[in-house]
Amino acid sequence: QVQLVESGGGLVQAGGSLRLSCAAPERTSNVYAMGWFRQAPGKAREFVATINWNGGTTDYADSVKGRFTISRGNGKNTVVLQMNSLKPEDTAVYYCAKARYAYGSGSTTAGDFGSWGRGTQVTVSS
Repeated sequence: QVQLVESGGGLVQAGGSLRLSCAAPERTSNVYAMGWFRQAPGKAREFVATINWNGGTTDYADSVKGRFTISRGNGKNTVVLQMNSLKPEDTAVYYCAKARYAYGSGSTTAGDFGSWGRGTQVTVSS
């Protein structure tokens, strides 16, 4: 499994915004669906957002719909999670993941992703 690199986490007040970025060093990473998951203290890892291999289809957890947006970055080797109207319950370590199979439509299931980053901490205060 290839480790991805997340960045952009930090401490923000409720109602604020953060922009997370995930870098995939592999040249062929643009043909894989990508996803974001998060894990809060004492909680199981949960799905946040996913995007298909060409960026044309996205899906979101109900808890973040209308507030978060997943997209491909300027380079196709990156994926971005724009988080707006942040809430304290969004506090978690956020993980970027790459799908196991090329040309996929995206997935909400962690087991469908074969490469993971080490995570970036997002803390939302109120």
